Amino acid sequence: ALMSFPKIGKAKIVASKESITEMFLGEKGAPVTIIEYASLGCSHCATFHKTTYPKIKEAFIDQGKVRLIFRNFPLGTPSLAAAMIAHCAGPKRFFGMVEIFFQSQNQWGRSETPIDALKKVARFGGITGADVDQCLSNKGLLKHIQEVAEKGQKQFQINSTPSFVINGKVISGAVPYEDFEKAIDSALKEVK
Repeated sequence: ALMSFPKIGKAKIVASKESITEMFLGEKGAPVTIIEYASLGCSHCATFHKTTYPKIKEAFIDQGKVRLIFRNFPLGTPSLAAAMIAHCAGPKRFFGMVEIFFQSQNQWGRSETPIDALKKVARFGGITGADVDQCLSNKGLLKHIQEVAEKGQKQFQINSTPSFVINGKVISGAVPYEDFEKAIDSALKEVK
C-alpha cells in the first residue's frame, strides 16, 4: 500500500511562521467553512479521510462552496508528533502529509518507537529524519497546536475526534457522507 502515497517530492521544512498558519483547502471566500478537529492517530478520522472526505472535496470544496480548515486535536504523544511534522511540511504540503499519516496509522500508531516509525513515514513526504528532529524541537509549534486544540474545546466543546464545525454547528464523529451533505446544504441555504 506504500506505493499509493501522494508524491510530494524532496523539500525542506518550512519556517516556523509558515508552520503555524491556519491549514485549509478550498477558496478563502467560500460561503461555508468546515473546521475539522482530528487526531492523526484516530482510526475514525482516518476512515473519514478515506471514505467521506473525497466526496465532500469533489462535491463542495472543488466547487468553491466549502473551505475546509484542518485543526489538530492530538490524542496522545505520537499523534501530537505527527501533527507537528505535518505542520512543518507547510501549507502547500500539509494535506499530503495528513493523508500519508492517516494511511500509515498502523505502522506508527502502534509502534514501540513511534518517533522512528514517524520518521520512516515522513520520508515518503520528502522529509528527512534530521528535519523531523528539528521540527519536533520547535516549542512554538508545539504550543500552537496545543492552544488550537484547547481553544476548540472551549469554543465548540470539542472533546472527541473527529469533530466538525459547519458554519458554527458541531457534528461529532465520522458520520456518513449523507449527513454532511445535509448539513452543508442547509448551511449554504442559510448563507444566501
